[in-house]
Amino acid sequence: MNQKKTSIFENALIWFGAGVSLAEIQTGMELASIGIEKGILAIIIGHIIGCVLLFLAGLIGGYTGRSSMECAALSFGKKGAALFAILNILQLLGWTGIMIYDGAIAAESILHLSIPVWACIIGGLIIVWILVGIQNLGKINTIAMAALFILSVVLCFSLKNAAGSAVIVNESLSFGQAVELSIAMPLSWFPLIADYTREAEKPFAATLASSVVYGLISTWMFVIGLAAAVFTQGSDLAMIMVQAGLGIAGLLIVVFSTVTTTFLDAYSAGVSSVTISDKINEKHAGVVITVIGIIGASLINMDNISDFLYLIGSVFAPMVAIMICDYFLVHHDAKDQNLDISRLIIWVLGFVLYRILLGMDLPLGSTIWDMGATILLVRQFF
Repeated sequence: MNQKKTSIFENALIWFGAGVSLAEIQTGMELASIGIEKGILAIIIGHIIGCVLLFLAGLIGGYTGRSSMECAALSFGKKGAALFAILNILQLLGWTGIMIYDGAIAAESILHLSIPVWACIIGGLIIVWILVGIQNLGKINTIAMAALFILSVVLCFSLKNAAGSAVIVNESLSFGQAVELSIAMPLSWFPLIADYTREAEKPFAATLASSVVYGLISTWMFVIGLAAAVFTQGSDLAMIMVQAGLGIAGLLIVVFSTVTTTFLDAYSAGVSSVTISDKINEKHAGVVITVIGIIGASLINMDNISDFLYLIGSVFAPMVAIMICDYFLVHHDAKDQNLDISRLIIWVLGFVLYRILLGMDLPLGSTIWDMGATILLVRQFF
């Protein structure tokens, strides 16, 4: 039986939804200490770097028809892919909890139900998205994305009207660190994008559309967050929405942006679980991940995600660098091996190097240098 393929438009919608996110806006707010001009420049540079790499990671899945963790088997072997699948599931579980928590906190500030109640409402909608399935979300996503686009424009004008004098509201951040935070968000999608491009009817065009749309929308969200922090003299996005008069509209932005983004995390966690055992149903696994995320969001404080983003970078930047090098440059294929020890050693070196580079104030952050060094290691020895 032929599996239904996703169109370029459907892939673009999926990644539009990924970009419209509270996490993106809140990360943009963290760049306020370097000011509007430098902040926007850091956002643009970071997203160009991150989304070019995101495109290459997605293209492997599009061309091979493999999920992200199945693509990892091409470099690391079956057991290597299972290892990264476990790490990916853990980071996606973390993201699911963080996103539901952020959405519940923001929604509670606008409409005063308890955080656990909002976590259940948001999580329930995510489960609906998962059960409908990626191949059947076209019309639902079209409606949701159109509404989110309109509401995001309304948010921009509301923030403009609420703006005061520009001030610095956060702790000091260097330009290189700001670039790294801007790269880190697209980087967090590296181990997911092939889960969607593998279904594409036209892999190259769909992957390009996904990367470009996500890059543009994520940049927009970062700039909204930066401007909100600098011009409204605030650091609480939900309260800024309330002060700007965005009652129900702000609530809809919070809920649906959280659902459309977090759905990708939970669904991909289910897809990754199949790499560990093909007896697992990916939709059911995604539902379980969402339920755990709801519980975590209801019980645990998840306010600061910067360290979490850097941890994701240190794990997945060298992994994807090896995959890109193997597929596009050296044409290495380890899918029939249990474990490619040489690639795993290089990954460990890349992980350690990333952690070291984080302690240095590099002009373009840590990711680009770490991935470049990892690729050179693969080319030099293999």
